[in-house]
Amino acid sequence: MSARNRSWPLLDTIEAATIAYRFYVRGETKLDIANDLGISRFKVARLLDKALEKGLVRIEFSLPAPMEIGVSEELRAAYGLRNVLVLERANRTESRPELRQRIGALAAQLLSDIATEDDVIGLSWARSVNVMTEHIRALPRCPIVQLCGVHARTDRRDRSVETVSRLAGVSGGEAYPIYAPLVLPDRRTTNILRRQPGIVETFRRFRDLTKAVVSIGAWQAGESTVYDALPEAERDSIARRGAIAEMTALLFDADGNALDTGLSHHVLAISHEELRRVPEVIAIGYTTPKAEAVDAVLRSGMVTTLVTDHDTALRVLELAERRPPRT
Repeated sequence: MSARNRSWPLLDTIEAATIAYRFYVRGETKLDIANDLGISRFKVARLLDKALEKGLVRIEFSLPAPMEIGVSEELRAAYGLRNVLVLERANRTESRPELRQRIGALAAQLLSDIATEDDVIGLSWARSVNVMTEHIRALPRCPIVQLCGVHARTDRRDRSVETVSRLAGVSGGEAYPIYAPLVLPDRRTTNILRRQPGIVETFRRFRDLTKAVVSIGAWQAGESTVYDALPEAERDSIARRGAIAEMTALLFDADGNALDTGLSHHVLAISHEELRRVPEVIAIGYTTPKAEAVDAVLRSGMVTTLVTDHDTALRVLELAERRPPRT
């Protein structure tokens, strides 16, 4: 707080400073201050607002994570979400891998804070989810369940089966991996693998999930591992059906409606119905090319918490303003 402000008469400045000190430092209520000074509580409120406006009082947030609070709250309110964590903008140009590291660290802090021993936590295949687990140093003892198979063409640095095992090792809980590709060539192969004992055991845990961490992909090249894994004819056919977004091999149109395109018959992944029953679904959606996909998934009502970056958040807010979602 500063007592110097030449734009106000001295006595007015002293009055506002006194009221601000009693309200912000001593914690007195506006009504108590008003009664003691013989003025209305509305005048107290006006003087507090003016003290902020004139810079007589400065409010600073010291957060344990690099977040944009204002944008986070706007986005949360626009879509009726439980929580939104918007990563603050970097002070320099950063690459996508650098942004992924910061997003993953923020998601890791969130999951570490909210996880309990009563949880059964599901993880989808995604580089951002893999990075998140690398930043987690402690977690209560609870089962960790893989929500979908792995991308067959992933590189050596992104091994999601090991991600599930790693996080289970941190928590000390049981690991339920899926030792099979996400996208399979046909329904017959999918049905055979779904009957394998290890995969059956993992799929049975879907009904017990209390929290899930998933990643939002856009239905375009380079923005969805499922899109990139499919033949061109099939992904074009799915696009013509209205697919905008993908999340754990689940497809959504621009209004957030779940799409049944036949893809579910040759992927190993949690279903729309199973994921919708999970009480807490944390979705990681970042970079502006995915903004429309993030908007679509949030409209589905399936996500409770979003982790995103500043630029994507602003773009999603523009989409919400242009076409308000039904919260």
